[in-house]
Amino acid sequence: MRTKTGSFPIGFRRGWSDWQKDLDGLIAWAKANQFECIDTGSIAPAELAKITAAGLKVGTIDLLGPWTDLASPDAGKRKAAAQKAADYIGTVVQYSKNFFTVIIPEQHEASRHDNFKHAVDGYAQLCNAILKHGARIAVEGWPGGHPHLSSLACTPGEYRAFLKEMPAKAAGINFDPSHLVRMGVDPVRFLGEFAARVHHVHGKDTEIFTEDLYEHGWEQQSFAAKGHGFGGSFWRYTIPGHGQVRWTRCFEILKAAGFDGMVSIELEDERYNTDAAGEKAGLMAGRDYLASV
Repeated sequence: MRTKTGSFPIGFRRGWSDWQKDLDGLIAWAKANQFECIDTGSIAPAELAKITAAGLKVGTIDLLGPWTDLASPDAGKRKAAAQKAADYIGTVVQYSKNFFTVIIPEQHEASRHDNFKHAVDGYAQLCNAILKHGARIAVEGWPGGHPHLSSLACTPGEYRAFLKEMPAKAAGINFDPSHLVRMGVDPVRFLGEFAARVHHVHGKDTEIFTEDLYEHGWEQQSFAAKGHGFGGSFWRYTIPGHGQVRWTRCFEILKAAGFDGMVSIELEDERYNTDAAGEKAGLMAGRDYLASV
């Protein structure tokens, strides 16, 4: 199935639950339910070949980790990590040219300035090494876990600064509007600036609870808040259509920018991440919504 606006293939990001660990079963289920692509972890070429042999596309492949090594203060560790990741890319790039990553520093407590400097060096080495493969990294702006929230290149200002330092042909964005919404950044305006650098899209949304936002504020994790699974005191991640994102407008902007990638549902939703039946229902509900907008 494809999105109504832009006709972008709809798939999903492979999860961690037992039924999704069975790759053969997962492929069969995806085919039977009209998904067109699967995002994978850093898996072996033979497993990627199974996906494409079944007639499915590979959306993104996770960059070989640990990702923190690419933003380590140790120059030798950064160099080794870049080479290791580039070598892996060379073995699997025939299945997808997009490699998913989050820029997570090795030292969460270090200054953002220093961590950013290390990340720029590590990722620049990687990007220069993969130019010959025609591959590219797709950076997602997950802000990181509490209490550090230390990931880099999550906001427009940091994305702009990071991409400026990278070869344009080898670095871009995994657009996941759910993270922008939880941080108070308008995803439509974000695409207005960065759509040309978007290589892949995650179909994930965020619901904001305005009363909880009043009670607990934007900045602190409140001891008085019950909170949400896959969320915080005033927000939660959801399937597309259950949150704040203007998906039709986002797809219009991506289409106008010439986006030729895929939209993969990343299922992180407390209403559906219950058991295998719940996850399957969530993926299909997200699929149907994306196909309608």
